[in-house]
Amino acid sequence: MVFASVPFLFVFLPAVLAAYFLCPRRWHNAVLLVFSLFFYAWGEPVYILLMLSSITVSFLAGRALGRAHTPARRRAVLSASVAYHLLTLGFFKYADFLIGTVNSLFGLSLPLLSLPLPIGISFYTFQTLSYIVDVYRGVCAPQRRWDWLAMYVSLFPQLIAGPIVRYQTVEQQIAHRTVSRAQCAEGVRRFTVGLVKKVLLANSIGLVFTQILGNGALPQSVLAAWVAVAAYTFQIYFDFAGYSDMAIGLGKLFGFTFEENFNLPYLSRSITEFWRRWHISLGTWFRDYVYIPLGGNRCGWGRQLFNIAVVWLLTGLWHGASWNFVLWGAYYAVLLMVEKLGLLRVLARLPRMLQHAYALFFIVVGWALFACTEPGQLSGVFGALFGLSGVPLYDASSLFLLKNNVLLWLLLVFASTASFARLHTHLLSRRWYAEVLCPLGLAAALLACTAFIVSGSFNPFLYFRF
Repeated sequence: MVFASVPFLFVFLPAVLAAYFLCPRRWHNAVLLVFSLFFYAWGEPVYILLMLSSITVSFLAGRALGRAHTPARRRAVLSASVAYHLLTLGFFKYADFLIGTVNSLFGLSLPLLSLPLPIGISFYTFQTLSYIVDVYRGVCAPQRRWDWLAMYVSLFPQLIAGPIVRYQTVEQQIAHRTVSRAQCAEGVRRFTVGLVKKVLLANSIGLVFTQILGNGALPQSVLAAWVAVAAYTFQIYFDFAGYSDMAIGLGKLFGFTFEENFNLPYLSRSITEFWRRWHISLGTWFRDYVYIPLGGNRCGWGRQLFNIAVVWLLTGLWHGASWNFVLWGAYYAVLLMVEKLGLLRVLARLPRMLQHAYALFFIVVGWALFACTEPGQLSGVFGALFGLSGVPLYDASSLFLLKNNVLLWLLLVFASTASFARLHTHLLSRRWYAEVLCPLGLAAALLACTAFIVSGSFNPFLYFRF
């Protein structure tokens, strides 16, 4: 079940809200757990057992860490639990990738397992890992109730595609939380904004990308390649940021405050800044649980560069079991290393416009690596981007896609800045806006999104495959 669907908007969400607010407060966590498990089972009826086993192992490990008093015993519990989660993730997500790689390297024909990827496994695995490590470090106390830990891991607003909510962030909210009228209103507004980003913006510009590069097609001109990659740049941002907005908004409806996951990333003036603004929950997760434990910035330059390489190899693999994601991770590792070695100081002396141009160029090129999972298409797209594949400079189709979508392109650029948020904040002090125009606008946006959902084809969130 996806947020941008009729069953979720008009059946599941009203049902869970009614059950939550009509039942006594002591049952709130139980209601969320039951509905969250149903939400997951809607798309993964078999793999719900896998998620429950992950929760149970984490619960038992947390309790064991709470009772263990010797460093050796605590390390053993931590190691066993982390190994279980990583092996489970590796088996379901990377087994066929490894088998295919071995077959290619050694000329073998080992059969692939062809296992379907459990929805959200990368996200909930990182949540359970952070819980275990934080209990081990003493950052948070082990949860004494299995059902409360299960509710935290399976909580439907963030279960499928994040943000990666750490247990320490919501530890107190699990036990004690309230929902005010203002919080509900903000939750509805945030959810609707996210729905607009996904349905009206991401899906619309996604059609441009599909017309040029859909089904493994190759660009017919240099301009077509740049139009397609620019379209994907906007699509993945509004798709993923829209989901995060919806998740944060839904969390507010039930009294939870999730941390922000995006902060206008396309306004960045360096790649380092971009990764502080994009998928913040993933970046901080790798920083706190991989980069810093490896030594972070506390060691020599050589070790710091090694740490960056490790983090970005893992970041690429986290996104998918494919060589293009490995290349994508290596691409950003090199850029971040170069910036760390001195390019950031050079950039700081340049005009801000040139800094933005530098960052956007490499961000857009990076999304070409991310979007093209087939080697043939990847080489064709990069050849076209830089005029090396023999295609003409432009073609009629790409010119049409630019001219016919001028308003959409302008809206996407405008929506990628802080302009909308500043205007909304400025107008909130006006009663006619806060009490009349804003609610009417949200209602109209919800109706427009519903019309698009009903009339359009199924279009899942891009990050569901991770």
